[in-house]
Amino acid sequence: MSSTTAEPVRRPLAARRRPTGSRAGHAYLLIAPAVVLVLVFLFYPVLSVFWESLRHHNLTRPLDDGFAGLDNYRALLADEVFWRSLRFTAQWVFVEVGLQFVFGLALALVLNRTFVGRGLARALAFSPWAVSGILTTTIWILLYNPTTGIGHYLASMGIGEYGTSLLSEPGTTFWALVIAELWKGIPFFAILILADLQSVPLELYEAANVDGAGPLRRFSSVTWPHIRKAVVIATLLRAVWEFNNVDLLYTMTAGGPAGSTTTLPLYVAQTAIHDQDFGYGSALTVTAFLLLTFASMVYLRISNGDSKEGK
Repeated sequence: MSSTTAEPVRRPLAARRRPTGSRAGHAYLLIAPAVVLVLVFLFYPVLSVFWESLRHHNLTRPLDDGFAGLDNYRALLADEVFWRSLRFTAQWVFVEVGLQFVFGLALALVLNRTFVGRGLARALAFSPWAVSGILTTTIWILLYNPTTGIGHYLASMGIGEYGTSLLSEPGTTFWALVIAELWKGIPFFAILILADLQSVPLELYEAANVDGAGPLRRFSSVTWPHIRKAVVIATLLRAVWEFNNVDLLYTMTAGGPAGSTTTLPLYVAQTAIHDQDFGYGSALTVTAFLLLTFASMVYLRISNGDSKEGK
């Protein structure tokens, strides 16, 4: 008489690892503090700014406080300072990000080569990025000092006049600010691009050399496809950063001379903090947020489209 033993029933792996109700509740309980912090410190300020933009809230005119609807946005469309600051912001972002990318790419290509003292050269090239924004502006304010700075030495060579500040003349202020920001922004691009350059297989360059490809051909066929994604991310992040740049512009020129270097975020700060008009300042903030979000989406859409075409 033979006896048979029943084999144990094996449940699927997913079913065995599925958390029970108490375990799932415990997991949600663990992430609850982080969720609450995000809601309080991220979503609430954003929603409050949107709501504030629909109100009249000026500390200098408390009797006018109340619901405004779209009045702040109608005033914004007729505000010449808003349109002038928006044009300067676009000019500032385009010039800064474009020049930072070109010089950052060139610097990364140089630092990617093998030469004596490359480690020291990399440390010196990347050091401006580690300097704080206020310290950067202080350095360049001293360099642009009309008595002891660059302007004094240029005047001694017959370029310009003694006592002229590069930050007070409309013809030189913009480019003086651009140079100061380039000093800090170029290492950002160089770091990100160099990191991707380090991952390019040397075999691809050797194959390109065998095929007789020149420097430009090697760059377009080998280097660029590998660093393209890093360039897209770097330009987007840097564009957002330069759009919101306030510390350098405020510290060096405070938006002058005659408001010629006032960006949209700087105008927001002047309206909300100096003029204490929180309603109109919030409307400017919401407008800047929507413009920046739309521009970022368009840029990413174009970049992704170019990437698919390249494939």
